[in-house]
Amino acid sequence: MTEQLPGLAALEALVEVETEMARLADDIAVSVSTFLDSLRVIATEATGSQAVSLLLLQISQVSLAGAKLGAQRDFAPRDDYQPDVGPDPDLDGLRMRLAELLGDADTHCYVFDPYGGEVVESQLSDDITSIAADLENGLRHYRLGDIEEALWWWQFSYVSSWGTLAGASMKALLSVIAHDRLDVGAPDTQELEQIEAAEAVLDGDETVV
Repeated sequence: MTEQLPGLAALEALVEVETEMARLADDIAVSVSTFLDSLRVIATEATGSQAVSLLLLQISQVSLAGAKLGAQRDFAPRDDYQPDVGPDPDLDGLRMRLAELLGDADTHCYVFDPYGGEVVESQLSDDITSIAADLENGLRHYRLGDIEEALWWWQFSYVSSWGTLAGASMKALLSVIAHDRLDVGAPDTQELEQIEAAEAVLDGDETVV
């Protein structure tokens, strides 16, 4: 039996690592593309009541991709600066349409750092658009064939930014649905206003232009 040369074994191990990275990048790219395409469909075709449930579904699914990235070893960029992939996409139209669909339920509060206790007031439309911008940036690197940069950016931005925004957005959207479906007892004035905002979104049947 011929003993395998050390150099050959190292080469095979390197190829296996690169293959696994490519598979992971392919999986994340599919999830990201689906999320971005779905956001555009929701923004152009959904009603307010449909948007809440659909956004919760899409953010939940792309968060699974983020969790996969978080469980991986740390990816490292090759250079101090990201390669130029062209101008950032104009997402203002998407943000404004989401704000219109969500109405009074757009504004929400969340704890930015569960261990720090800082409460942040934000808009779901801003948060979801920010998630889309982070994901789209990585997708452009991927489509240019730079999977190392794509994986690094997706992982880094998940840990530093869009993972937190996704978690807060899911909680806010779920709260809207819960207030509509569950017996919430006798809320105080502030909570009553939040419940009314949630019900207004879910009861809305306006036609989307």
